[in-house]
Amino acid sequence: MSEISPASPASRVSPAPTFWSRYARTILGAALLLLGIHDILGPHGFLAMRRTQKEMDQLRSDVQRLNKENSAMSDEAKALKSDPQAIERIAREEMGLARPGEMIFKLPPAAQSGSGSTTNAH
Repeated sequence: MSEISPASPASRVSPAPTFWSRYARTILGAALLLLGIHDILGPHGFLAMRRTQKEMDQLRSDVQRLNKENSAMSDEAKALKSDPQAIERIAREEMGLARPGEMIFKLPPAAQSGSGSTTNAH
């Protein structure tokens, strides 16, 4: 009779590794890489955030410039309502008006030299 002896540790066969145990690190690394790329290049990622910040800075400077223009125009409107000198200046410069007894002379724009029209060619 032969006696059955327990199998020695060297003769034991280990079970074949499963798919997940083989590729878990690779899958995890790829997932982390994809998440990193999405965080940088995605629609709400780092680059999009920087682009939005630049747009906001540009809009803030536009708002400041427009506020200054608005203030200047408001001051000019107040002056036109109450300052007779401002009213007269606008009437003279933009509308070509004059006081009674004054004469307005409108001169043609200065001719550009070098056109050759003043030279006599015989």
